Amino acid sequence: MTAAATETIDSFHRGQFHVMQPLGQGHRSGMDAMLLASLVATDKPCRVADLGAGAGAAGMAVASRLENAEALLVERSPLMVQFARKSLALPENARFAPRVSVLEADVSLTGRARVAAGLADDSFDHVIMNPPFNDASDRRTPDALKAEAHAMTEGLFDIWIRTAGAIVRPGGQLSLIARPQSIAEIISACGRRFGGIEITPLHPRVGENAVRILVTAIKQNRARLTLRAPLIVHEEGTHKFAALVDDLNNGRVAYPRRR
Repeated sequence: MTAAATETIDSFHRGQFHVMQPLGQGHRSGMDAMLLASLVATDKPCRVADLGAGAGAAGMAVASRLENAEALLVERSPLMVQFARKSLALPENARFAPRVSVLEADVSLTGRARVAAGLADDSFDHVIMNPPFNDASDRRTPDALKAEAHAMTEGLFDIWIRTAGAIVRPGGQLSLIARPQSIAEIISACGRRFGGIEITPLHPRVGENAVRILVTAIKQNRARLTLRAPLIVHEEGTHKFAALVDDLNNGRVAYPRRR
């Protein structure tokens, strides 16, 4: 009898890179990770930290699209760290794998413990994150690993954004994707750490409520918040992606800041 599969190898950016992910447990990356990666928009050499990276889809998407980018995948789950390392070892990813590394560390570490774990102060140009997004009222999954990846705890955004503020250089960029319900917590967590906040709501279709927000901010920037025009994910009356969203999802273009 053939053993049941416990993992999949998934193609992203129309086959430009592949990610090995657990089947039936843990968080599986998809369009959210690709849209998050699209927020890193630069042609200059840069260091990117992907906090809570899981199997590494978002960080690898940045490295795959930007030949001058180095990425550090930061993940605390030993199992997901294994998957990230397996993904980097895939021959399909050889083109950028030397520019990507994996760090098993807890995003919530502070001070000397964080530095000792490998996250030094002012050492990255970009920090990207897709933090857990479910609150206590959401239906809980029986999969403990997935529950951990999805379950939001009190003060989570403050903890993650505090770490981002410590490790990104002055003038560096924070990028994240979250649910619209978290907008107040995100703005509060940015506080004096990050300014020039730009928020883009993602709507499934015209006339439907936003289901995600894309957020960018700059360390030690004092510009006011900007609420950008929404991105409409699907063309009217179909499940087909709108042209810009399809380009972002497949790594053909970036989604740059307006200022």
